[in-house]
Amino acid sequence: MLIVMKFGGSSVADAPRIRAVADIINTAAAQHRVVPVVSALDGVTELLLDLCDAAAGGDTDATNAQLATIDKRHALVAEELGAQAVVAPHLDRLRTLALGVLALEELTPRVKDAIVAHGERLSAAMLAHILCATALDGHEAGIVTNDHFGEADPLPELSAFNIRQQLLPTVQSGARVVVCGFVAANQHGVTSTLGRGGSDYTATILGTALSADEIWIYSDVDGLMTADPRSVPSARLLGNLSFEEAVEMGKFGAKSMHPRALEPAAAARVPVRMRSTFKPTNPGTLISDAGSTQSASPVLAVPMLKGLAMLTVGGGGMVGRAGSAAAIFDALAEARVNVHMICQSVSEAGISIVVSAAQAENAQSILDRTGREQDRRWTIDVKSNLAVVAAVGAGMKGAPGVAAKIFTAIAEQKVNVIAIAQGSSELSISIVVEAASGNAAVAAIHKAFIDA
Repeated sequence: MLIVMKFGGSSVADAPRIRAVADIINTAAAQHRVVPVVSALDGVTELLLDLCDAAAGGDTDATNAQLATIDKRHALVAEELGAQAVVAPHLDRLRTLALGVLALEELTPRVKDAIVAHGERLSAAMLAHILCATALDGHEAGIVTNDHFGEADPLPELSAFNIRQQLLPTVQSGARVVVCGFVAANQHGVTSTLGRGGSDYTATILGTALSADEIWIYSDVDGLMTADPRSVPSARLLGNLSFEEAVEMGKFGAKSMHPRALEPAAAARVPVRMRSTFKPTNPGTLISDAGSTQSASPVLAVPMLKGLAMLTVGGGGMVGRAGSAAAIFDALAEARVNVHMICQSVSEAGISIVVSAAQAENAQSILDRTGREQDRRWTIDVKSNLAVVAAVGAGMKGAPGVAAKIFTAIAEQKVNVIAIAQGSSELSISIVVEAASGNAAVAAIHKAFIDA
């Protein structure tokens, strides 16, 4: 079997954990061919982003302080692993880039990617050292992207061809490699990064191109749960679920893979297994064509997405005027505002859009400007401190009474529903509630369907 194994930041937080990851890889390598993919050390990406901000702002003291923190963090781990020689060139290059930004007080997306990519380069170098393997970034493994620095999109056909040409012969020969997650390059070889869920994305791109038997995603949790156990103590591990269910759960904030990262494996039907680095013998959650075989309930899980706001675009200028929805979503797309949920009334008098709270002000400004420029005379109402609670499960398709049971359960807890949406796939029903009522809504739906 060929297995792609991805390890998240919590799995490689320090030297003991990196050694534990190496043990997991060595155990698997005794039976399978393995391709490990690794994230940056826990918290390092945030340190690198802070470094970018400090340097771009011309703050010499903060820039030097951030560099010192990053140097010390990796020096301590490298010393314990005996890997000082392999991290030194990366730290030197990072310092050069950061001081260049500081001198110019200018940070382009391209340079930001070059700086942030050092987190994965450093962790991969240390893991490869103790495995006696070769560290490769995503581009060296074959992944090629467009020029959208910060959240680049892989070029699927070219990447698959390159991976088979560059990485597959190495793997088949028995040579050991460690691949940086998150990091790739455009067609000119300029470093790019894959954005949110980038290391998972790297793993699924490689696993698909290599025709892997399975992709194992290691993190600090046992697998996917029926709900967040902090909200629902009775939440339990899901043994199996379908790609479609996993995508839905990821959309609504479950501690799953980002839906974009799951796409390559879903398209190629390569099974993905979510596992715990801290309980490596546990089978975890298997995402595959077999789907959710362990539950008779139509609702499989109840994830919740927090930190949201809702913008309602309305007014008489919306009714009967063609192109209103297109104008709204074109403007938001151009500004790269991610829309989590959409609701529209039959009267055409309003469209409600759920976005992250961090993007709400920008979204409102963009829509205000678009309305003025196109003389659309619409109004924009903003509600903050919201959460989206979703009931997810393939068993909901064609099952009568599910929505009624959901609303009865939350009404009994006196939770006010602000908005409702259901996709044509019938895999989920999502409701917008006040953030303060989110946990109560999750617990009520979980009790009605999963604990029943």
